[in-house]
Order: sequence, then structure tokens, then C-alpha cells
Amino acid sequence: MQEKYRVGIVGATGMVGRRFVSLLENHPWFVPTALLASPKSAGKSYLEALGGREHADAIPAYAREMTVLDASRPEALKGKVDFVFCAVNMPKAEIAALEERYARAEIPVVSNNSAHRFTPDVPMVIPEINHEHLAAIQAQKKRLGTQYGFIAVKSNCSLQSYVPLLHPMREFGLKDIVVCTYQAVSGAGKTLSSMPEIEDNVIPYIGGEEEKSEQEPLKLWGTFDGETIHPATSPRITAQCVRVPVSDGHTAAVFASFDRVPSREQILTAWEHYAGEPQRLGLPSAPKKFIHYLDENDRPQPRLDRMCENGMAVTAGRLREDSVFDWKFIGCSHNTLRGAAGGAVLLAELLAVKGYFDRRA
Repeated sequence: MQEKYRVGIVGATGMVGRRFVSLLENHPWFVPTALLASPKSAGKSYLEALGGREHADAIPAYAREMTVLDASRPEALKGKVDFVFCAVNMPKAEIAALEERYARAEIPVVSNNSAHRFTPDVPMVIPEINHEHLAAIQAQKKRLGTQYGFIAVKSNCSLQSYVPLLHPMREFGLKDIVVCTYQAVSGAGKTLSSMPEIEDNVIPYIGGEEEKSEQEPLKLWGTFDGETIHPATSPRITAQCVRVPVSDGHTAAVFASFDRVPSREQILTAWEHYAGEPQRLGLPSAPKKFIHYLDENDRPQPRLDRMCENGMAVTAGRLREDSVFDWKFIGCSHNTLRGAAGGAVLLAELLAVKGYFDRRA
């Protein structure tokens, strides 16, 4: 692995983009060298382009006076970055086309967007769960006709609150899953003050979220045959997704049935000892302990637990036998850290240590 990687942030003025700017301050491996946004922001300083959306003191000093570049011109970045993070608010087809343009310009893309999550040769990765899917990058490069350029994506932010907790249970034959997610307003790019309709309210619909919650875990648990990632065919998953008046942190209520019903001790042991590739490699953003179980009856709670291990761990609680399913529990994760920018930074660290950003002469 080379000493430092030059990084661009595409969509740097949005909520997730601002998280990237913050998280990359003093990162040991990544140095932001380009901030990119829409043409209307291009040419302005980053501070000016934000237009008061962030207090100046909250913006890292390194970024304030950086000139924002036009995100629609990836060709202008050639030789200036080793890869980019992408978190843009555009129609899905436009995002898909833009990310492919970056990849074809030989700029690898680590995407927070959903546009390519089901492209068969694009790995959608939670680093602790399916790092082996990165092998699909070679097939993708062949399709794109690139030497260095590719796209890798992270999964939907709400999945982080329950899929990591289900994953260690797969050894018992997961059969049927019901999940209800209670999602913070920051998942919609909002704050409590900028979303007045959420005050004293619950909104029982988030467009496209239930389909993602039911389908994306199956790709994470799928198999790669050398050319294509094939989603798993089980377990069966049904989801309801609700927006709640919480600033940050998604919560999930999960019900699960099994082919071989585990004991409570077996589940708790599986959670306690589960670790993935980021923990094995000691990646800078990886939590030391991926899953934390809390014994209190009223935990986890977003306000109390979303920042567990700098917002990169997943918390669980209320593991109980169920009268219809076998077991039920509550999960919680920070949606803009583990679920969005932080999860993408962790994915980029994994790609870096595996050599995917290295350019050999």
C-alpha cells in the first residue's frame, strides 16, 4: 500500500458529503485534494458553496478555502486523485451514468449512492460481512474496459442496524425475517429543524426503503461466480420502514425464525465473538468490537448508543424468545457514520489495503 492516497469528494456540499469532509480530516491514509459539487457551486470556496448550511467553525480548516470543482467533469481530475467518494442527490439513472464516467476516466469510485447496488459486477459491501465480493472488481473492469477505474458501493444505511446482527446467526439456518426500521431524519438529508412535519409525528413511508431493506441483504449474502454476484435466495425478508423524530441513528425491531433454533447463549456468543476482515486487518476506522450487546431493558437507544465506538459499532438489545417467530431483538446504528460516510471510508480502507487503488508504472 502506498503511503497516502489523494481523494476527491463528489457531492461535498450535501449532508453525507460534509460527513466525508469531516471524517477525512487528519485521516492516516487519505488526503482530500478535490471537493466537487454541482456546477452552481463550482468556482466558489467550500465555505461559500455551503451557504450557511454548516457553521464555519464546524468545517475543518483544510477545506474552508478549497475551490469547489464541477462534479460533472471527471476528466478534469485525471492525475489529481487516486479515487473519489460519491454521495450526490440526483436521479438514479444520472448517478449511475456519472459514476461510470468516473470509472471509465480511470478514477475508482467508492459510492454512497444506490444507483449501482444491483449492477451484477459491482460489489456492494459491508466490510465485516462480504469482503470477498471485491473480487468482482476484476470482472467489472473487463466490462468497462478500464485498467484502474471501477465502482464499489456500500449498502443502504438502515441495513447496518440489523444485517450485522443477523449475519452471525446464518450458521443456524435463517429462514424468515421481519424487520421494522425506525429511521432518523438525517437519512433524508434533513435535520429536526428543517423537517417540521416530523415534529410530534411518525411518517410510515420512506420511498424505496422497504424494497432495499428486503433485497439488499440477499446480495450481501450472495455468491460470486467469477463474473457476476448472484443474490442469495434465502432467508425470506419483509420490512416496514418508518421515519421518526430522531436526529441521527436508525433503530430496527427484528423477528427471526430458524431451521435449527439456537439458544440464547448461542446467539449472544455469536455476537460477542463476531469479527470481520476490518478487525483482523486493524483498519483505522474499524470498531475494535463490531457488535455490542446491552443488557438493560430500555437499550439500545439512538441518543445514548449511536456513537458507540465513534459511531462505527452496531448495538443490540432485548433479545427474547417470540410467540410467533423463534427470537426477536432490537438493533441500532449511526446512519450517517456506520451507515453512510463512515461505512464508505471503512470500505475505502479495505480497498486500499487490498491494493485496489494502487497504480503501478
